[in-house]
Amino acid sequence: MAQTLVLDSATEVAPVGPLKECWQHFIKNKGALIGLVFICILILSAIFAGVIAPHSPTMQYRDAILMPPVWSEGGSWQFILGTDSVGRDILSRLIYGARMSLLIGLMVVIVAAFCGVTLGLFAGFVRGKLESVIMRVADIMLAVPSLLLAIAIVAVLGPSLINAVISIAIVSIPHYIRLTRAAVVAEKSRDYVTSSKMAGAGMLRLMFISILPNCLAPLIVQATLGFSSAILDMAALGFLGFGAQPPTPEWGSMLADARRYIQSAWWVVTFPGVLILLTVIAFNLMGDGLRDALDPKLKKQ
Repeated sequence: MAQTLVLDSATEVAPVGPLKECWQHFIKNKGALIGLVFICILILSAIFAGVIAPHSPTMQYRDAILMPPVWSEGGSWQFILGTDSVGRDILSRLIYGARMSLLIGLMVVIVAAFCGVTLGLFAGFVRGKLESVIMRVADIMLAVPSLLLAIAIVAVLGPSLINAVISIAIVSIPHYIRLTRAAVVAEKSRDYVTSSKMAGAGMLRLMFISILPNCLAPLIVQATLGFSSAILDMAALGFLGFGAQPPTPEWGSMLADARRYIQSAWWVVTFPGVLILLTVIAFNLMGDGLRDALDPKLKKQ
C-alpha cells in the first residue's frame, strides 16, 4: 500500500503555466506555426538587411535596366530577381522594404493600440455621456471606408511616410475602442473588481491594474491582425503615391513605380505583390492561432 502511494505521488503531473499552455495550443495550429516562422524569417531579414542584401537598394546599374530574373533568358546571378526600370536590384529593395514595412506596422499598432485602449477603457468604465461621445465618433469613423479616410487625412497633412503612418493609425483606433469597451463592460461587474473597490482602489488603478490585464487576450489578437492591415494599407497608400516617396524602398511604392511595366516586365510587379500577399497571410494565420490559443472556449473545442 505504501509503495502504491509513492508511485501515485511520483506520477502526479506538474501544473502547466499559462504561457506554456498557450504555446502548446498555438503549435497545434499548423497554419499559425507556418505564419510565425515566415514572420520570424522576415524580421531577421529586416534586421540584417545590410548583410543579406547583395546590393544597395538605391544603387542604379545603368547597364542592367529591366534585367529579368536569373532563371529567365537574359538573367544574371548578379541580380537574382532582376532589376527595375532604373537598374536597381529588386531583391535588395524587397529586403530593405521588409524593414520599412515592419517598422510602419509596428508604429501603427503602437499608436492605435495606445489611443484606442485608453479611450475604450474610459468609455467602458465611466459610461454615461463620455461613453456616448467616444462610441459615436468611433461609429462615424467606421462608417467611412478605411482606405478612403486614410487618403483624406494624408491629403490634408501632405504625402509623406510619417503622415501616412498617422493616417493609418487614426483609421485603426476605432477597432481598439470598440473591443476594449466591450471587454471592460464585461469585466467591470466581476467580483475581483468589486473587491478592489471595497479595498479603496482608485479609478485609474481599477482601470489599468485590475481590469486591463484581464482584457489583453482579444487586444493581442487585434494587434496581430492590425499589423497585417497596416502593412496592406501602407502598400495601398504607397501605390497611390501618398506613402513613402522615391527612392525609399517600400513595397507599395515599388508597385507604383512598376505599373507601366506590367506586361513588358512581369517580375517588377510580381515579386513585391507576392511578398505583400504572403506577409498579410502570415500575420492573419498567426492572429487566428493566437485567438484559438488565448480563448478558453476555443481551447475546449
